[in-house]
Amino acid sequence: MSDARELGRRLREALGTDSVKTTPEDLAAYSFDACGEDRLPDAAVLPNDAREVSAIVRIARDCGVPIVARGAGTGLCGGAVPVSGGIVVSFARMNRIVSLDVPGRRARVQAGLVNLELSRATAASGLFFGPDPSSQKSSTLGGNAATNAGGPRAYSCGSMSAHVLGIEFVDATGDIVCASIDDPGYDLVATLVGSEGTLGIVTTLDLRLLRMPRAVCVAFAAFDAIETASACVSAIVAAGIGATALEIMDRTIVRAVEAHYHAGYPLEAGAVLLVELAGEPADVEASERAVATLAREHGALAWRSAADARERDALWAARKGAAGALGRIAPNYYIQDATVPRTRLPQAVRAVETIARGCGLPVGNVVHAGDGNLHPLIMFDRRVPREREAVVAAGHEILAACIELGGTISGEHGIGYEKRDTLPLVYSSDDIATMQRLHDAFDPSRVFNPEKIFPRGAICGEVLAPGATEAPP
Repeated sequence: MSDARELGRRLREALGTDSVKTTPEDLAAYSFDACGEDRLPDAAVLPNDAREVSAIVRIARDCGVPIVARGAGTGLCGGAVPVSGGIVVSFARMNRIVSLDVPGRRARVQAGLVNLELSRATAASGLFFGPDPSSQKSSTLGGNAATNAGGPRAYSCGSMSAHVLGIEFVDATGDIVCASIDDPGYDLVATLVGSEGTLGIVTTLDLRLLRMPRAVCVAFAAFDAIETASACVSAIVAAGIGATALEIMDRTIVRAVEAHYHAGYPLEAGAVLLVELAGEPADVEASERAVATLAREHGALAWRSAADARERDALWAARKGAAGALGRIAPNYYIQDATVPRTRLPQAVRAVETIARGCGLPVGNVVHAGDGNLHPLIMFDRRVPREREAVVAAGHEILAACIELGGTISGEHGIGYEKRDTLPLVYSSDDIATMQRLHDAFDPSRVFNPEKIFPRGAICGEVLAPGATEAPP
């Protein structure tokens, strides 16, 4: 307790009383993210700028406690959970647009800026920010960069790594470092994006902005099953049609979102393919006709294009609100984030359904079909121990099945705490040891977000084999 008091005292001296939280009731708000795990930190701090973040890192280093950076807490893999206590650094106050370069289509933002706020602020200039995770109304750009988030438009726009042009971060010594993709030598920007706060604490981002298209079409095709919807997606891609998003929802998801949002999705459909097309008006019109033709050729039960912006927004709101709509079915859901080759989507969905049936729990599937990114949502009641255990086991089975289909364990949610023990399913011990050596070059004391990404037992360049109970000699 005395150590925690001393930590709190030093933090208050450096940042002021208003910026430091140490009471149990305050700390509870910083003890969890959307993954569901919760662990109390020793202190939570709300810095106003990079200099204060630097001071926090130096205090943590002197006191020998870990640091976890936190955006909005929307992460789904426990990346913002302080599993070893220490300090949670909240970016709630570092939420400004620092500068906007409209001709250069760039923005400099603090890490705590909410994703959607950037597009809202640049809309009058005819610009928007590409990555659009379903949490974009609440998730922060720093958190998006930490997990290399994407969203439905990642198929056409790319994930965060394609949009981060520069980074300001605080390293393990407390120094403030600036890196740009234009710097000679090693690409520190690419290294930091997707590192989940384990290499340094990102304070500011330079981001690429995109020009708004002159025309947008949002439409959907209803199919009898995910298999036919997936085949249609492959045909659209093979035809070279420049869709900006290709999303699939299965029957369970369609019925849940329609009951909540009343967007007009057909309840009888086994699967719905949501398509967005954007560009010049003539090109969008031609692409819409081509996609509608392909949908009908692949057995679409119905085809509908949104008549105006209101209908477009309604269709997207239902799609992005899919997880919340499942509250009508069960009190909790467990979401996975596996990615498979696009042509293997039907096999992957069948595997998900088989695994869910085996544990006796309902499942719904949302798929970023353009890039093969599955989000199966298994519904359960966390108050029932058997269901909690079953859902976690099912999640690991789903990841293993997708790897067998040529996929991987994360498309955009990261690894965090939840999936770290599945990393050996994808990488060899040598691969993981190499990544750890890179990690130790940035953070030799392992102060930043410990116990994330790397498997338990991954020490000194070694990693425990699945099922092992002791570290190798």
